[in-house]
Parts: sequence; structure tokens; C-alpha cells
Amino acid sequence: MSNPTAPPRRKRSWYATSAALFRWLHIYISMLGFTMLIFFAVTGITLNHPTWFGASEQSVRDASGKLPSELAIVASQTDAKAEDAESAGSLFQVDKLEIAEWLRSEHGLKGRVREFEINEYDIMVVFKGPGYSADIFIDPTANQYTLTETTTGVISVLNDLHKGRDSGLQWSWVIDVSAVVTILMSVSGFGLLFYLKKRRNKGLLTALAGTILLVVAWALWVP
Repeated sequence: MSNPTAPPRRKRSWYATSAALFRWLHIYISMLGFTMLIFFAVTGITLNHPTWFGASEQSVRDASGKLPSELAIVASQTDAKAEDAESAGSLFQVDKLEIAEWLRSEHGLKGRVREFEINEYDIMVVFKGPGYSADIFIDPTANQYTLTETTTGVISVLNDLHKGRDSGLQWSWVIDVSAVVTILMSVSGFGLLFYLKKRRNKGLLTALAGTILLVVAWALWVP
């Protein structure tokens, strides 16, 4: 039962409501983007100074072999747009998926198939991933191949993730989401400053100084 003598509850002002909203946004967006921001900040340093952390070190493995009989490459003579047999190039009947997956399984290859090029002399298959590549050249007449696999350290992998290099479409979405979260975190922090009367002017001057310093550094040091 309500107390009839209790004073009426004051309605929260728009100022207080918006201040609470900015504070809530800044806190939880900061927590959501904490790991993202740390990751891209740290890899920004390792990317800018790769020799400091051994990112340029590589490990190369060479191998060779022969495709199994069920994956034998069959040559067929093309006569399309050819004036005589000598000018007609050789095409090959190739099951790209089967060959790529057999090579992946046989040699433990990583990444995705980025290239699968066929010409009348050889076939090239390239696997790519962050800090990783594998180049395979197949002799279609003998069904033999050579493989060169290049792997790098953890720092190089992280650097490629920072750049989105050979990381796939889904990871590019992660980069986009991280950028949006960082923007929201910055904007909510800037908006929150307007509710801190004692620090508002100093904060705005600091933001202005940071912007000026960035523009000056760009003008002076970037060729």
C-alpha cells in the first residue's frame, strides 16, 4: 500500500537520461571491443617493425610426388578457333576440387586455394593463408608435381590477420565490425565528455591538440 504522505517521484531529466545512456554505451562498447582494440593496436606495432619480432623469418619445405591414377590428367586436343593441328593448344580435363583436396590431405596443406591455373605446359595450384603459402606445379604429361611450402612465425600470422591478407571473407567482416566498434567507442567517449563540466574544456582542447598533431605529422613526415 502506497504512502499518501510520500513526496511525488521526480521525473528524470533529459540531461540525466542522455548522460546515463552515453556512460552505459561507452562502458559496454569499450568492454566489447577491448580484445579487438588490443589486438589491432599490438599488431600495428609488430606490423610497423617486423624485424623486431622475427616476423620476416620463414621456413621452407620442398616435396614432390605423383598424382594417383584416379586423378590422372587427360589431355584433349582443342580445335576451337584453330586453323591447323599445330596451332591448336592442348587442354586438360582436370577435376580441380579432387586434385586440390588430395594435395591438401597428402601433404597437410593449409589455407585456401587462391589460384588454379592451367596452360598447355603445366598446372599451377596455390594455397594461401595468413603467414602461409604452398605452390604446386604439376606436369600434366607425367602426372608428377613439385611442392614448395612456406610457413612463418606467429607474429607474421598475426600481421596478416591485421591486414586481412589471405584470411577469408568472414575475417574481413571481423575487421569491419572491429572498426565500427572502435568508432562507437570513440564517439561515445567524446559525447560523454560534454556531461563532465569540470573536464569538458580541457578534454576538448586535448582532442583538438591531438588532431592538430596528427595533421602536422602527416604534413611534415609523409612524403
